[in-house]
Amino acid sequence: MKNKIVVALGGNALGKNPKEQLELVKNTAKPIVDLIEDGNEVIIAHGNGPQVGMINLAMETASKSEANTPEMPFPECGAMSQGYIGYHLQNAIREELLNRGMNIPVATVVTQVVVDKDDPAFENPTKPIGSFYTEEEAKKLEEEKGYKMKEDAGRGYRRVVPSPMPIDVAEKETVKTLVENGHVVITVGGGGIPVVKEGNSLIGVPAVIDKDFASEKIAEILDADYLIILTAVEKVAINFGKENEKWLEKLTVEEAQKYIEEGHFAPGSMLPKVQAAMKFASSKEGRKALITSLEKAAEGIQGKTGTLIVK
Repeated sequence: MKNKIVVALGGNALGKNPKEQLELVKNTAKPIVDLIEDGNEVIIAHGNGPQVGMINLAMETASKSEANTPEMPFPECGAMSQGYIGYHLQNAIREELLNRGMNIPVATVVTQVVVDKDDPAFENPTKPIGSFYTEEEAKKLEEEKGYKMKEDAGRGYRRVVPSPMPIDVAEKETVKTLVENGHVVITVGGGGIPVVKEGNSLIGVPAVIDKDFASEKIAEILDADYLIILTAVEKVAINFGKENEKWLEKLTVEEAQKYIEEGHFAPGSMLPKVQAAMKFASSKEGRKALITSLEKAAEGIQGKTGTLIVK
């Protein structure tokens, strides 16, 4: 049976710099093409936390050392990350398709995602981006740049930016047309470029939309059958890392909510994945969300592994 699937790639599929990413996407392409070869329509989304932070830092450094180099606004850095990640992904997927005798067009759409300018997330930045800093370096950046810096899981301090919820996808009709005409589309990269509406204008804002929620939004818009959220583990667990750790094969939305309330899923890690999966599964009868590793995606669709979230 042919399914329409939105695949949300995690950061582990992309690497930390362009050279590493160029190699990693070759492996990333294989399980994606497995899904296409099985007869599924596949739409790809991805994160961009390390990449957008790297671009932002590079442009800042250049503006300090070169008098004629302007500082690059954060939304433009997001657009740059969409472009270069998409470039690597689409070429790797195209090559893998052609290696299997499948002549299917692959395209990246630079995608703007509409958010509410009054979203409370703008008052409470939480999304870590870019490099790690010492406490001393972090304080200096707060003073000099006005950045909000937070300690990140014992690894050092990172800049945090707002993470508003997606309302709509500006280029949705373009994405729909491409998908309907048999193209493999890479969209809402890095959660999309966050924009707010002002009359007929779309104005970029300094934020990073969580790629899992943006993937869920485009999956709803495209009326997908599956949302597959890929992560470093094969299944979702409760009591993760403890003696009574339990891996979950299937969850109803109600069970998932109960586990959230009990604090089983870490914010910034598994929590948004589970929440996005719940939102998609609840959005229409018959829709399913799957959380699993990249290598196990095809097996997950066959019901052999992964954590399935259903209404």
